[in-house]
Amino acid sequence: MFLFLLNFCGVAVAQPSAKWTEAFPPHKIAGNLYYVGSADLASYLIATPEGHILINSSLEESVPLIRASVEKLGFKFTDIKILLISHAHSDHCAGSAEIVKQTGAKYWVIEQDADAVENGTTEKQRLGKGDYRQFPPAKVDRRLKDGEEVKLGGSVLVARLTAGHTQGCTTWTMKVEEQGKPLNAVIIGSPNVNPGYVLVGNKNYPGIATDYVKTFETLKALPVDLFLGAHGVYYDMEAKYARLGKEEGNPFVDPAGYLRYVEDREGAFRKEWEKQKGSK
Repeated sequence: MFLFLLNFCGVAVAQPSAKWTEAFPPHKIAGNLYYVGSADLASYLIATPEGHILINSSLEESVPLIRASVEKLGFKFTDIKILLISHAHSDHCAGSAEIVKQTGAKYWVIEQDADAVENGTTEKQRLGKGDYRQFPPAKVDRRLKDGEEVKLGGSVLVARLTAGHTQGCTTWTMKVEEQGKPLNAVIIGSPNVNPGYVLVGNKNYPGIATDYVKTFETLKALPVDLFLGAHGVYYDMEAKYARLGKEEGNPFVDPAGYLRYVEDREGAFRKEWEKQKGSK
């Protein structure tokens, strides 16, 4: 039944995959923005002269993989000064406590997800039997607000609240320079409606459907050149990586693909929302 719901909702990333812990070559996306995640769980390194920012710690078992990727690129793992996440689900934040322990990085999380991060398993699940909120708790050093900037070494990231998937699901945006040209990078948190999500009459999250609507409005309004996301599958990472250096231009520059993805996910959300409204 779980797999049926998974396929019906069209959320291929809602179940654990071997690719979540499969090593993938770390690579430069553009400017000082690098990929240091697995074959699907995306982690990003923003390297600066004053230390580095890491987005997404992934699973507990992901930490050695992320560290190896950072070091393979020639950077020091212990130079990570700020740790960010896309949202408070185990596949994006379970490794946070260990990364903070190894690096001494400050952990900054948008305020709507901060309690979930600090409580770990104590918050009542709204995903039924899912384990997405079962992860080691970690202290949040700074609670970010929607639109707040994270600055380090000349790089500026902006936290964009794109709630629904979690109450604090965050899409990160930043400008990077590639061959003298500024590019807008958008790292989508998640616009997906996972199996078991209650969109109508959700007592634990009454505004979930309204938040999804706002999220799609926000995502469609963002300027985008580099299309990225919390899972590599969102933006067809493996296929684009295979094209690196084999063609003119940067394959990660894909504003049309970004729009198609957002529109597809909005369609899936609205279909499930209408279904749930009709069953009430």
